[in-house]
Amino acid sequence: QVQLVESGGGLVQAGDSLRLSCVASGRTFSSYAMGWFRQAPGKEREFVAAINRSGGATYYADSVKGRFTISRDNAKKTVYLQMRSLKPEDTANYYCAADSRTAGILRAGRGEVWGQGTLVTVSS
Repeated sequence: QVQLVESGGGLVQAGDSLRLSCVASGRTFSSYAMGWFRQAPGKEREFVAAINRSGGATYYADSVKGRFTISRDNAKKTVYLQMRSLKPEDTANYYCAADSRTAGILRAGRGEVWGQGTLVTVSS
C-alpha cells in the first residue's frame, strides 16, 4: 500500500495560482488511481479531481472545471493539482487520495489511502 504526503498549500490572493503536490511512497504508485479532495471549515469533504492510473483520463468537480488541472508523473510517484484563478471559496484543506480500483471510486468520494492534507487559504 502507498503512503501519501501533500505539499504546496499556502496563503494566496484571489486570482492567484498554486500547485499542490502529493508524493507517494511504495513501489506500486502506477497501480493506483489518484484524486484530490477538499474540506472547508464546517463543511463536508468534497471531490475535486481524479486521474486514472495512466493519466489518460481526468475528472473534475463542476466547481473547479476549467480552473484546476490534475496530472501525474508515475516515474516521480507524484500527482499534482494545478489551481488557477483561485477564489475565496476554494479555501480548504486539500487531501490527496489513492484507490487501487478505478478513478470512478474516487469520484464517488471514496478512496483506500489518504494523505494528511495541505491547507490552502485564498484571501479576497
